[in-house]
Amino acid sequence: MNNSATQSVSSAPIHPGLLGATAVRVLRQLRADPRTLVMMLMIPTVMMTLLYFMFDDLPGGSGRFDQFATPVLGIMPFVTMFLVTSIAMLRERSSGTLERLLTTPISRLDLLGGYGLAFSLMAAAQAIVACAVTVGLLGLTVEGSIWLVGVVAVLSGTLGVGLGLLCSAFANSEFQAVQFMPAVVFPQLFVCGLFVPRADLPGWMEAISAVLPLTYAVDALKEVAAHTNPTGALWRDVAVIIGWVIVALTLASATLRRRTE
Repeated sequence: MNNSATQSVSSAPIHPGLLGATAVRVLRQLRADPRTLVMMLMIPTVMMTLLYFMFDDLPGGSGRFDQFATPVLGIMPFVTMFLVTSIAMLRERSSGTLERLLTTPISRLDLLGGYGLAFSLMAAAQAIVACAVTVGLLGLTVEGSIWLVGVVAVLSGTLGVGLGLLCSAFANSEFQAVQFMPAVVFPQLFVCGLFVPRADLPGWMEAISAVLPLTYAVDALKEVAAHTNPTGALWRDVAVIIGWVIVALTLASATLRRRTE
């Protein structure tokens, strides 16, 4: 395919039918890989269970569990979806599937949108299972609606999908894709306010945390945990997360390579 044809395909508008077909194809691939399904659906639940027993015998264990569990419910989908998505897209490219797909009428936005939709649905399933176990069996209590916790967790997973798709464009192997975890994910975990309140961080670290997207997922979940009704700060954080998802998918579309060299 010549450059002009490639450009026309890449800049084509989103076609809902093609986007949906891509999402269905990805979901079928996931269904055929039970180990990946188990990892996505069960590992967050296992982590929440371990967190519960870690605090169970400590003074004020229930309150401390509630304090940490709510933001962790948003962090786990982010981490899981980042890793799975980056590796899945790299496999598409290295196997030549991506190159074959881009010779069809499908655009890059159709392709990435389909991936985003498929893995967002998986993030939703993951959040439902994790929230059900954490609230129903482990006794997590929040002031706000548990449904809002689930919504923010899904958005956090979608954010992980967007960043995973973006980072996959710069990896030439699965090992390199995994290396983006400490480069992209771990710094966000340290400064997002989970371990130390952001206001107590050194000034330069607090400034960095203010521009990293996971910070807003954690802040949103803390808002739900602390307030009975949705607050303006919650909606602001949700808007920032959605904005980051759009930016990540747009940049991923612009940097998507057809093959791994």
